[in-house]
Amino acid sequence: MMGTEDTPGGKASLHPQDLRPSVFHSIKFFVLCHSLLQLAQLMISGYLKSSISTVEKRFGLSSQTSGLLAAFNEVGNTALIVFVSYFGSRVHRPRLIGYGALLVTVAGVLMTVPHFISEPYRYDHTSPADLSQDFEASLCLPTRKAPAPAPALSNSSCSGSTEVQHLAVVGIMFTAQTLLGVGGVPIQPFGISYIDDFAHSSNSPLYLGILFAVTMMGPGMAYGLGGLMLRLYVDIDRMPAGGISLTSKDRWVGAWWLGFLISAGAVALAAIPYFFFPKEMPKEKHELRFRRKVLAVSDSPVSKGEDSPSEQSPGASPEKKDGLAQMAPDLTVIQFIKVFPRVLLRTLRHPIFLLVVLSQVCMSSMVAGMATFLPKFLERQFSVTASYANLLIGCLTIPLAILGIVAGGILVKRLRLGPMHCGILCLLGALLCLLLSTPLFFMGCSTHHIAGINHQPGAQPGLELFPGCMEPCSCPSDDFNPVCDSSARVEYLTPCHAGCTSRLVQEARDKSQVFYTNCSCVAGGGPVPAGSCESCSHLVLPFMILVSLGAAVASVTHTPSFMLILRGVKKEDKTLAVGIQFMLQRVLAWMPSPVIHGSAIDTTCVYWAQSCGRRAVCRYYDHDLLRNRFIGLQFFFKTGSLACFALILAILRQQEKEEGTKATMSSPGLQQQLLVSGPKKEPEESRV
Repeated sequence: MMGTEDTPGGKASLHPQDLRPSVFHSIKFFVLCHSLLQLAQLMISGYLKSSISTVEKRFGLSSQTSGLLAAFNEVGNTALIVFVSYFGSRVHRPRLIGYGALLVTVAGVLMTVPHFISEPYRYDHTSPADLSQDFEASLCLPTRKAPAPAPALSNSSCSGSTEVQHLAVVGIMFTAQTLLGVGGVPIQPFGISYIDDFAHSSNSPLYLGILFAVTMMGPGMAYGLGGLMLRLYVDIDRMPAGGISLTSKDRWVGAWWLGFLISAGAVALAAIPYFFFPKEMPKEKHELRFRRKVLAVSDSPVSKGEDSPSEQSPGASPEKKDGLAQMAPDLTVIQFIKVFPRVLLRTLRHPIFLLVVLSQVCMSSMVAGMATFLPKFLERQFSVTASYANLLIGCLTIPLAILGIVAGGILVKRLRLGPMHCGILCLLGALLCLLLSTPLFFMGCSTHHIAGINHQPGAQPGLELFPGCMEPCSCPSDDFNPVCDSSARVEYLTPCHAGCTSRLVQEARDKSQVFYTNCSCVAGGGPVPAGSCESCSHLVLPFMILVSLGAAVASVTHTPSFMLILRGVKKEDKTLAVGIQFMLQRVLAWMPSPVIHGSAIDTTCVYWAQSCGRRAVCRYYDHDLLRNRFIGLQFFFKTGSLACFALILAILRQQEKEEGTKATMSSPGLQQQLLVSGPKKEPEESRV
């Protein structure tokens, strides 16, 4: 029979339904369900990052807009996370987690609505509906009459329903991303607190470790799912009767929306068990036996001597817990809002805490920018497909980053690192990460020559800039179907701009290759293959290996930096300190960083596509400028993190010297011994 120790708050519960064994009264089953839910939730949150370049291409968005879209996931989350963390004990936590997961599901489905309300993707806007899209549309046809009115007609039609539809699509995606953040608010804090409340104290760290280990696979699975979905054509649900003849990856748009449906379905399935868990469940039945063992160990002199100085400070005694975490359940919302700024300022006055948070903000800014735009960078810099770029990140970078986090935790635990040694480990990790990123500046190649386009970012070419050989062709200015003259390393916007008048398809076992012939702008008349000129694709693997090693080394600092926070503030402020840390990371890193990286990428564009008189997606970038600015931003944030860890180490050394001096002055016998022994005993003094 269940004793009073087995129920929350020490109250006995002898109802028959409580005596019957139920899987929903098992904390182990809750840990399993929560691991699967957080895995699915992180998968749907990270999926947009894996398909960001595809969404840009499909709806004509700039990188700044897509970065803002990715950042909107944090808006609703940041606004509510503090209140949820401190008032969660008053509500039915499992049920609220279930409602949050259902909201995440709705947001995921809402993200797919733009696909269904938009017209089918036309990768050649000038082709008539009854002709093959890739056939006569982009060819040089001198018999065309009056090509100029076509853009005017399309622009006039743009002023009506098309522009409204574009705004509706963008608005729906921003709303969905906001709801995605709001729905994720109760999932992690309520789940962690629920496990900590009803698991045995000795089992709680193990359960939380399992939870985080499973959860960390979510982003990797998001990139893997993106790699698989983007292999499928975007309109797979409404394919034309004759199929598609698109062979160029430059105009390929994958089924970005399908991944959101799959992820939303996984979240919905993972949410079902939460509506059957009780508001409070009994503690694990091994509590008394384990507690005796733990108390026996904790009463030993060895364990008493292992407490950190911050744990043994007078203000951290059990009788004097006046932190916000203890006060919150007794406060109203108004009282909480009044007392929060005072406790926040008190916490931010700790120099170690402030510097650690700043270093983590720099690291998070680097991670946010890399996670959002690294797939697009790989596509543009190394001429790889979106699916291949996602598979590289999901199978190489993220697993190594997870190993780095685990390695950092093992080093801290096995070596029993104190604050000073944690600071040294963080400094070494940040320094090595910075060194590994230096060669990335030189791993790439310059943009090949593109006929008629100035390599001046921001310059918009006109028809008069194109070669004279294609003037009789009356080529449309808004068409995009690149071809490459590999002998001269020159790329043309369309076969029409290369003066090509015919097309040839070579069928192979796995795929067909399209060539254009009779090209007046190409030496010998061609043939020229469809697609952009290949550039530096052989460097993508060395580049990704360096990026992944840098991510692994940077991840080693994750656990030691957390230990610096936990040991650098008062015991009663630890819960608040961790909450403030996450809040500042969201506000200062995860929200602005994608926008900053997207704006930097936009400044390197040399040719913008036009849609309804507005700037749409970028067709060509200056590769050298793109590489220098993208890697340069990463380098800047890594340098900031390194500087913060260096200052932390300097402050810790100063504090250690001051503590050593105080201990020396308070012990006359030890002071006399040190005077006799001289400066050689300095390590002993610092240890005291």
